[in-house]
Amino acid sequence: MPHSRLSLALADGTFALPKGGPIAVFRPRWGDDLTALPRADVQIVQGFKPDHDAFAQAGFDAQTKPYGRFELSIVCIPRAKAEARALIAQACALTDGVIVVDGQKTDGIDSLYKACRTETDVTAAFSKAHGKTFAFAATDVFADWAAPDAPQKGADGYYRQPGVFSADGIDAGSEALGAALPKLKGTGIDLGAGWGYLSAQALAQDSIKTLHLVEAEAAALECARLNVTDARAQFHWADATCFAPEAPVDFVLTNPPFHTSRAADPALGQAFLRAAAAMLTPRGELWAVANRHLPYETHLASLFQQIDEVGGTRGFKLLRASRPIRSRTAR
Repeated sequence: MPHSRLSLALADGTFALPKGGPIAVFRPRWGDDLTALPRADVQIVQGFKPDHDAFAQAGFDAQTKPYGRFELSIVCIPRAKAEARALIAQACALTDGVIVVDGQKTDGIDSLYKACRTETDVTAAFSKAHGKTFAFAATDVFADWAAPDAPQKGADGYYRQPGVFSADGIDAGSEALGAALPKLKGTGIDLGAGWGYLSAQALAQDSIKTLHLVEAEAAALECARLNVTDARAQFHWADATCFAPEAPVDFVLTNPPFHTSRAADPALGQAFLRAAAAMLTPRGELWAVANRHLPYETHLASLFQQIDEVGGTRGFKLLRASRPIRSRTAR
């Protein structure tokens, strides 16, 4: 809720704070303005590790899943429509008072506002900074928006849940990289492992000793634990851009994200590649997949002595980078 939209909506009368009692804030991003809320009463519900830790370090009660009941719940809508609806249903089920919904137009707040208005009485939307805030009394009319209590297995045999990357099927980039993997040996890392597709493909090879799945989204890692049951797999809820293994590894696999919002942000993918270079042994290799329009090769050239495009599809390129330049100094 950039530009203090929540504070302004509160001052405008869109909603009121309860006279004491717990307040839940579902899926806020670090940097969202929560100064209007009494911090001691607030529970942050956020499974994305960097944001979760930032709120915790700032003194908030930060949880990956909500506990208890609330007098007020604020839902900061994510980009995924199914997840946004599921959060509203969850908030309603746990709240005795008012639900506040906040989000950007680019994340679908307009259509969500219309959908809520068809089901219950809602306040007029407070509009500011290309987004909206609205409120309504907690109700059970959104029960059919609820997500299952646990990840569900799809027709392809993999478990997923709303809000995780590639929730509706196997990502085409990950599929291309998984099909192209060479024989891998020793210890490796799946950096940004998601719900575990790449790791599952890699662990079909008995030459791998250990594979660390590093994923910042708690819901995705929960799915990965169901999808990758091999005893050689180790799971880490961690920010991939600053994860440090106990010892350098032989290989890193990654399908790095390149969005922090709807706009492309190549710097995020570059941070993954930079972190990967620091994790590898001097003879270690990085195997990455990227959208063809992303200029990762220039960045990789500053991190590795050799970079090769080793295949791909019309939309994706597969990159192998070896002999990290900074493997000894970046740690």
